[in-house]
Amino acid sequence: MADRFSGVHWMLATPFKENEELDLDSIGNLLEKAHQSGCQGVVALGVTGEAARLTDAERRAVAKEVIAHANGRPVTLGTTAAGTSATIAYSREAQELGAAAVMISAPPMGKPNPDSLFTHYRRIADAVDLPIVVQDYPQTSGVHMAPAFIARLAEEIPSVHYLKLEDPPTPIKITAIRAAAGDDLAIFGGLGGMYLLDELARGSAGAMTGFAYPEVLVSICRAMAEGDKAQAEEVFYRHLPLLLFEFQEGIGVGIRKYALQQRGLIANARVRHPGPQITEETRREFRQLAASVGLE
Repeated sequence: MADRFSGVHWMLATPFKENEELDLDSIGNLLEKAHQSGCQGVVALGVTGEAARLTDAERRAVAKEVIAHANGRPVTLGTTAAGTSATIAYSREAQELGAAAVMISAPPMGKPNPDSLFTHYRRIADAVDLPIVVQDYPQTSGVHMAPAFIARLAEEIPSVHYLKLEDPPTPIKITAIRAAAGDDLAIFGGLGGMYLLDELARGSAGAMTGFAYPEVLVSICRAMAEGDKAQAEEVFYRHLPLLLFEFQEGIGVGIRKYALQQRGLIANARVRHPGPQITEETRREFRQLAASVGLE
């Protein structure tokens, strides 16, 4: 496990111009912030990266730009698609571009079938030579993965190295998965970092999430890794109101992009249609809350 991912792998937003065209120039700023903050890697083309709103050409352009500015750190690319063949195609492209891993959520299945889902992941693993991050996010996929199923994936598909767990209560599920799968599967928390402290206490390897202040996540992970739980708790609870505010259902991407714009990391906070833009009232609330926890 020593050579596997750990720590914070920052989930990147996809920057757009006001007219909703890609803003590739801002991607370098995001990668530099990840580097300065001490992130161990980055993840692009995820749900909060608005991957589903990108064309295939745009996905490739974003992936190439992220990898070009990665500063030697591993890049995980989201390759989720509605079908197995399309997911394989995206995953092969990720491998060709130089990704270090692929992140794959369950596809929409109507009536979920565990055997069919297992075959989905197995076929992808047979088609590419990259580690797989299984994203367990039933809120978006509609598919609930039981701990025993996740353990089966890790046991029978050698390239399933990681789990991005976003099925709350995540700390309880981490314990259940570790009991079923042992230590061979590295588990990362998501969900904006809302449960990061308890996830780390239960044995998670770190966080794969996109909170607009990655240095806060890094500080928490480092303190826990060094055995300084009191410091981790102080940092976590001081920033928890902002973590919760940013991850509001429906408008979380808009809040995060506004925060990134306020930090000078992206030029525009535009969320691609039909994603909602946040109101001036929400922007004002964010600024007040960020100031109250000691952030700009």
